[in-house]
Amino acid sequence: MHRIHLAYTLEALHDSQRDLHHPLVAMLAAVHDSGSISGAARSLSLSYRHVWGELKRWETEFGQTLVLWVKGQPALLSPFGEKLLWAERRAQARLAPQVEALRSELERAFAIAFDASAGVIPMSASHDDALPLLRQLAQRERKLHLDIQFMGSVDALAALNDGRCLLAGFHALTQAPLRSPTARAYRALLKPGKHKLVSFARRTQGLMVAAGNPLGLQGLADLRRPGLRFVLRERGTGTRVVFEELLAAQRIKASEFDRLDQVEPSHRAAAEAVASGAADAAFGIEAAARARGLCFLPLAREQYFLAALRPSLEHPHVRSLLELLRSEAWKAQLDALPGYAADRSGEVLSLRRVLPWWSYRTPKG
Repeated sequence: MHRIHLAYTLEALHDSQRDLHHPLVAMLAAVHDSGSISGAARSLSLSYRHVWGELKRWETEFGQTLVLWVKGQPALLSPFGEKLLWAERRAQARLAPQVEALRSELERAFAIAFDASAGVIPMSASHDDALPLLRQLAQRERKLHLDIQFMGSVDALAALNDGRCLLAGFHALTQAPLRSPTARAYRALLKPGKHKLVSFARRTQGLMVAAGNPLGLQGLADLRRPGLRFVLRERGTGTRVVFEELLAAQRIKASEFDRLDQVEPSHRAAAEAVASGAADAAFGIEAAARARGLCFLPLAREQYFLAALRPSLEHPHVRSLLELLRSEAWKAQLDALPGYAADRSGEVLSLRRVLPWWSYRTPKG
């Protein structure tokens, strides 16, 4: 059993951002992608001698072969090397929300330490690929730190109502019927006059399947095939609500998918499960599928909102953030993400107008 030790670096702000990483895994990934030690060394900006020496050192440490060399043929990872690379990628994908939260907490602490005038906006939000980009831009352009705690959409709205944050990020299908899964999940958490919605982005959700779609999946009904391994998000997440909404529209019972061994904590983790062969399909956002080279079957366009209590919109830091969301710099970054569109980003919306399933009357039944 090998122990894990964590460390972090403190650097000047720049556009690139690295998650937790290990040099050996980076080398294995580079060999896997390039098919040679020399190609791996070039991609990592290291010398051939260093990469070769490190691989041999780790083989001695583990007592197992990591790379297979055959003269005249590309270098291949051994079965153990492939398993090591897969395990690290799977763990990284599953830990992505926690890593982002940890990074946010550390950056907040140092932002305050280095600049007492830096603004801080506490946020609770459903995990999203665009929010880390917004956090970087807000720091650079507005000296604002977005202290983001990632959680499910339902929990994020609960945190807002409990006073634990200024903004809550959640996403939903806006045209859902009155008695739909969407209405049941969010209606009690949002009140006209008390809450305001800020448009953040439109996202595409759908099925993530292996490159080339070898099983020929076309829609939700295909997920009922015997033996098909399907990955779901946990209950309380906005993605689970969207999935159940689509099932209801096709008169498919959500209970058919209540298998706990199929739950993953994030879009990245769901995509990684498919990419590694641990699952045949998953439901999630297009950006996560494209990042892992998967085939994506679009099924729904949803709206991602930032919810706030009405008085919070007058907070100077929130006003500054809304101005940033309306900027061309932000719209350009958002439009560059696969499956995203800057739809009225930064605009304050009427809750009852944008969510037609909301009603003052309590639905019967």
